[in-house]
Amino acid sequence: MFSYKFKITSLLAAAGLAIMSSCSSDFIDLRDPNAVSNDTYYRTESDVLAALNGIYQSLRSGNGIGETSALFNEERSDNTGRNDNQSNAGEPFQFNDFSLLPSNAYLKSHWLALYQSISRSNQVLDGIEKVTFTDNNLKEQYKAEAKFIRALTYFHLVRKWGDVPLVTKPLTTIAEVQASTAREKQAVVYQQIVADLKDAVGSTLPNVQTAATKGKVTKAAANALLGQVYLTMATTLDQAGRTANLNEAKTYLTAAYNLRSFGLLKEIPYTDVFDVAKKSTCPEIIFQVVNRQGDINFSSAIARNNQAKGETINSPFTSTGAGGNVTPDLVLDYEETDLRKTFSIKYANDAIVKDYFITKFRDASAAATTNGYGGNDWILIRYADVILMLAEVNMYLGDAAAAIGFLDQVRERAGMPKYDVMKTNAAYTAKYPTLKLAILHERRVELAFENHRLFDLLRSFTTDELVAYFKSKKQADFGIAKLINFGKKDRYYPIPFDEVKLNPEKMYQNEGY
Repeated sequence: MFSYKFKITSLLAAAGLAIMSSCSSDFIDLRDPNAVSNDTYYRTESDVLAALNGIYQSLRSGNGIGETSALFNEERSDNTGRNDNQSNAGEPFQFNDFSLLPSNAYLKSHWLALYQSISRSNQVLDGIEKVTFTDNNLKEQYKAEAKFIRALTYFHLVRKWGDVPLVTKPLTTIAEVQASTAREKQAVVYQQIVADLKDAVGSTLPNVQTAATKGKVTKAAANALLGQVYLTMATTLDQAGRTANLNEAKTYLTAAYNLRSFGLLKEIPYTDVFDVAKKSTCPEIIFQVVNRQGDINFSSAIARNNQAKGETINSPFTSTGAGGNVTPDLVLDYEETDLRKTFSIKYANDAIVKDYFITKFRDASAAATTNGYGGNDWILIRYADVILMLAEVNMYLGDAAAAIGFLDQVRERAGMPKYDVMKTNAAYTAKYPTLKLAILHERRVELAFENHRLFDLLRSFTTDELVAYFKSKKQADFGIAKLINFGKKDRYYPIPFDEVKLNPEKMYQNEGY
């Protein structure tokens, strides 16, 4: 495995110690004797590929954006939660209870994992320039892959924390670390994200995945992510650039849409998207983390983890827990006859567990074994997401007809009546009186448990609107997590305490913490 001379996180800690110590740093050897220097590691194209694979590997982490990262996403929204406020000193419960503390160890692990992906990307982008490639197109492809993952990771950071440190090169001295121990304004972070993704879009990346390149970055993925970035900028940053950003979003989302290999979404059954036997051929999937069925190290645990006691629908694994907890608020948001509800959640009627649990991710085949080593890939971008973002963009730009056309593609695939029909349904219009709320609802039920809901809420509402939205919900639909705790502070996570104390002025804490 490729080893790094420095990591951002360890350097920040080292910098903090150096600042507080009266000893000269000349007497401290900060080199890891077991690590390979970035200056000496990169010699061949194979070295670069191995390091690039290390970036992809970092995406598997549940502390980052891997399949077991729901704590930082779905549990921070109104989709899932937990009715256990005691385990691990109650720290996981703080996310769903909106009582998160800057000292939360899980929060810090999330921050560190995201910056590890960025650090690995920076190392590759620096090291690749030391290697002579026989095929320059391959070099540019590798650079585009690293830039895409760096952009994706910063996109997670900036939406969750707001202003964050922006580091785009390996940090090799204490002085460089100290200079980087500072939060950069969101607008500047977004400029870097856009620059990285534009480089990826204009690169030698392949347009789409092949059976042999599943899990690799493509132009379809880069266009889709860049479109989402522009959409988020339009709705959350300075409104002076709103229309321009919306038009950019439409351009890149349309480019991603036009790279699809199918006609309308209804040509792909919803269940095919999550079918382990069809994951390598399903044309809806744009970018994913690939797992290997039956492999103790590279298998998926999501089916096993979400299975409730007494159930066998997800996995051959015998569960003793409650499975993935689903809020009644989400259960009630599914329309009657929606096949996505039937497929995605189930009521467990065990003597101990009587609750809805997640069934969207299944691998009950014998090859998964009773250990639950499933073959589910963790999908990060798929076409239903792109299509619903196109509905959103067109709605904001005032083209309701186009927006409804995209919305209806997703509803029709799910076997649901079209939007114009539902506008005559009093119950539907009472819950979703505007096209904007109808699209937000559709995204919720289509993409549930795929870690989109938190970002959809942040993109759709101002801070005051978001507070009002949560306050309007019923406490009875959230278990023991207290909705009354939700306030303006919850638009962002707190900066981890250990990061703030390195430089309290430049690593200033978010409001309300």
